[in-house]
Amino acid sequence: ISGPASCWIRPGLTALLWLCVTQFICGSEAVGETKNVVQKDAEFDVTYNDTVTSENQTIYAFNHTVSRNKTEGVRVSVDVLSQGFESPILFVVRQKQAVLSFQVPLILRGLYQRKYPYNHLGRTLCQPPTRAASETQYFFVDVSTLSSQGTNYQLRVSRVESFTLQTDKKFSFTASPSQPQYFKYVFPDGVDTVIVKVNSDMTFPCSVMSVQDIQCPVYDLDNNVAFIGMYQTMTKKGAITVQRKDFPSNSFYVVVVVKTEDEACGGPLRFYPLRPDELIDAGNRTKVIDVVVSPAINSEVYVMGMLFCLGIFLSFYLLTLLVACLENRRTLSSEAITDSATSTDNNYGYMERSLESVGRSRQESLSSVEEDDYDTLDDIDSDKNIVRTKKFLCVSDLARKDKRILSKKYQIYFWNIATIAVFYALPVIQLVITYQTVVNVTGNQDICFYNFLCAHPLGALSAFNNLLSNLGYVMLGLLFLLIVLKRDIVHNRALVRNDLNALECGIPKHFGLFYAMGTALMMEGLLSACYHVCPNYTNFQFDTSFMYMIAGLCMLKLYQKRHPDINASAYTAYACLAAVIFFSVLGVVFGKGNMVFWIVFSVIHILATLLLSTQLYYMGRWRFDSGVLRRIVYVIYTDCIRQCSGPMYIDRMVLLVMGNIVNWSLAAYGLIERPNDFASYLLAIAICNLLLYFAFYIIMKLRSGERIKCLPLVCILFTAVVWGFALYFFFQGLSTWQKTPAESREHNRDCILLSFFDDHDIWHFLSSIAMFGSFLVLLTMDDDLDTVQRDKIFVF
Repeated sequence: ISGPASCWIRPGLTALLWLCVTQFICGSEAVGETKNVVQKDAEFDVTYNDTVTSENQTIYAFNHTVSRNKTEGVRVSVDVLSQGFESPILFVVRQKQAVLSFQVPLILRGLYQRKYPYNHLGRTLCQPPTRAASETQYFFVDVSTLSSQGTNYQLRVSRVESFTLQTDKKFSFTASPSQPQYFKYVFPDGVDTVIVKVNSDMTFPCSVMSVQDIQCPVYDLDNNVAFIGMYQTMTKKGAITVQRKDFPSNSFYVVVVVKTEDEACGGPLRFYPLRPDELIDAGNRTKVIDVVVSPAINSEVYVMGMLFCLGIFLSFYLLTLLVACLENRRTLSSEAITDSATSTDNNYGYMERSLESVGRSRQESLSSVEEDDYDTLDDIDSDKNIVRTKKFLCVSDLARKDKRILSKKYQIYFWNIATIAVFYALPVIQLVITYQTVVNVTGNQDICFYNFLCAHPLGALSAFNNLLSNLGYVMLGLLFLLIVLKRDIVHNRALVRNDLNALECGIPKHFGLFYAMGTALMMEGLLSACYHVCPNYTNFQFDTSFMYMIAGLCMLKLYQKRHPDINASAYTAYACLAAVIFFSVLGVVFGKGNMVFWIVFSVIHILATLLLSTQLYYMGRWRFDSGVLRRIVYVIYTDCIRQCSGPMYIDRMVLLVMGNIVNWSLAAYGLIERPNDFASYLLAIAICNLLLYFAFYIIMKLRSGERIKCLPLVCILFTAVVWGFALYFFFQGLSTWQKTPAESREHNRDCILLSFFDDHDIWHFLSSIAMFGSFLVLLTMDDDLDTVQRDKIFVF
């Protein structure tokens, strides 16, 4: 037999052979029983109403022309008109290179084995590629059941005219759990990366969008959509960036599946059925969805973004170099004047004191200073209780220790934070590389909480722009270290030539904490970049750990300025910061809605505030021992009950009262509201205390008759403005891991700067500049005191 008839007979024989094998394996028919097999020539867009029983089987034969240059989708729709859950109808669609089978009613399972039946199904057939310019392909729809009673059904096969998506053209369609949809997209010439955006006006039902390679079968059901390709859950928004290099056929399928339940998208969970096998009516879960595929940015935008980022921060290097040249010129002029005045024995009131002893002590080798030398001066031991409890203190009262010892003491801050940075950063980098690998291998884009509408991949990285914007922390941190180094060198040179201003005037210069602050800023950039490799709930502490460090170091530096002899050691400071990070981890793991944790934390917070207040008020001249309660009762009795006397140190008391009000209020807020983002709550506590202390320092500085020079004043104003803009962009909230991934994507927004950076990237830019400016304020705010004797500089 030859000709067109052979084309029909061969597929028919194949169908009969398949039927015989099925009956042999299943053994469902009794020996000697026969089944009627009816094959019908069928047409597209015609609804077939028929009945099927265990004694008859119907085969519908279709044919259609497939073109190499045009892809048409074929969709099979089935309705079962009678309720036959015990013996459903089996539909098998046999194509040239694929077989699709499904039963009706279709039973889809949810959480806890909930069962949802669907009587109406619609499935799109996978279209195998063809090499011929035009080819006629055949496929068959076999309908069978094991039910002895007749079951009515409707079958309709139709063409999907808009099966291929067009670039930048929105296409709308509907989908449901039993009627998934998928469409084909072909990369146009010259486009290597596209972004697939799926939107809906309906929050629920929850759905899944997937991008899969052109191959059969297509996984388009709730229970198998995660088997292949890239996928993400969605409510109103979804976006996946697709690169040509990942799809050898230069095309892919966009698959949209509606889930049987909404729990994965943060929706309510349905009641638990009373009987395990009870079927639950899912109700109407049809969702209207829009999809549009747009070209992503090209390589020129990548280059422009990188050059912009480098240009911004290199400009600070140029500006700093210009200021340094002007300052160096002014310094050389002042040194020449000083040398001239010294040679003519022209002193200015306090230069008559001999510098021999001071010069001789500065020539001693620093290598002779040992760690055991700390706090060993006999005069300090004998009178520090008297000196530190005076009503009015000057910096000279708290700068009595050997400068070499203090310099070495504060250098430990830098070496300790450098060691911490190495041991902290290496496992973090290893972990986030693993996260990115898991995302790339599994295709599960619910692992990382990106702004998917502005996530530009580069190599294995999914959001390169979020990493690049952290470059400012590193570059400006390095620049701050260079500025501190320059000041350190100038100060040491002044000490070597026995400059009286450097020896006896101004705030004592100790640069160890400044070095630690610059290192912390660089590490914040590195760890923030690591966090943004795959931002999620479990690694958020990478982004905040060195923020705690920076806040703590800034407060220590403010305190050290006027209390150099009694500032905390590096070991004590880092131990306290380690405790803060420890509580941060506990809060992230156990704090969500846990009342016991919040009670314990609030009590510890208040007790720590009281202990620190006492330490600051008495300048460390009190003991925490078994008699502390007795002494507290005695002070209350003598100062409050027996006679009402005001505090001796009014300024300190004002600061500490304000600090306690702020911290008690924050503790009450945490106990009442119990915020989910404990790490940010803890950071807010640190920042509020830092801002309070900084404001107090500025007010007391001006109240004491001191002035702020031009450069620090400009830095203060500039930094305040930049912080204001930075916080505006921070609170835009482009994503949040406090919600489900699908809910987080509702906050996603398009890029707003150079088509490359989003709001959070601008936060990175501005906050790095603001932190750098804040550090400069701390470095320069007391430059007006460089020619003032220390016994005339008040402590507050």
